[in-house]
Amino acid sequence: MALPDTSKPAASVQLYTLADAFSADMGGSLDKLAAIGLRDVEAFDFVRRPAEIRAALDASGLASPTGHAPLLSDELWTPDGSIPTPAPEVVFEAAATIGMTTVIDPFVPTERWLTLDGVTDIADRLNRLVDVAAGFGLTVGYHNHAQEFIADFDGETAFERFVKLTDERVAIELDLYWALVGGQDVTGLVSSLGDRLVAVHVKDGIAPERNPFAPDAAEFGSASLDQRRPGEGDVPLAEALRAASAVQFAIIEYDNAPGDVFEDIAASYAFLTEGGFVR
Repeated sequence: MALPDTSKPAASVQLYTLADAFSADMGGSLDKLAAIGLRDVEAFDFVRRPAEIRAALDASGLASPTGHAPLLSDELWTPDGSIPTPAPEVVFEAAATIGMTTVIDPFVPTERWLTLDGVTDIADRLNRLVDVAAGFGLTVGYHNHAQEFIADFDGETAFERFVKLTDERVAIELDLYWALVGGQDVTGLVSSLGDRLVAVHVKDGIAPERNPFAPDAAEFGSASLDQRRPGEGDVPLAEALRAASAVQFAIIEYDNAPGDVFEDIAASYAFLTEGGFVR
């Protein structure tokens, strides 16, 4: 039997993609992901139920090496509601129970990305958590949307400045769709992040005409996003994945799945495996 190519990332899926199905039937949903061929997932909203999630993962033969939890805000905003933020130590203990290696903050509101002081504060807060997380055997990271690309400081986006200000041990997880929505050269950004880029969210769709996170933009929810299966939207997924040098996880996600969510996940998994992008 041929050994897997460990130079390639592992395929995973962000459980926010199937939030409704997961809430209704945790074990059944994970079994369906395993049947597709996935072995890893990225947990979401795990802090309040780590033992339950760990048991369900074990029963389905899955692992959650990465997970999303708020570390930098009093509340985690999502297009579909806010989640209170527990103390970092509570987050890390839950993550360790599940067996994670990296906890990633998935969202910091727009207004904090518009000034250099705000960006510096975000970086400083995350830097202070590096050693705290290490005490639990974990690393910390950040996941972008599109608000990180609005402000410009001396020719650098707020996101670029943030990366420079953070400890090199802070993992960067780049959402390829949201980077495009933020007006970025996605492939160039992936290449420039080099070894700091530990994970990518593999997501395609049609970019809105303007950044929905801009301060004067209308309110929006996930249902308004025109997301597609890989290869059917505007995101240069294949080129971006080829430009990555140290990515460990290629994570499937839909904020708004275009059809049956498990069929859409299977299509994304086929894109990654048949394209040779994952091990």
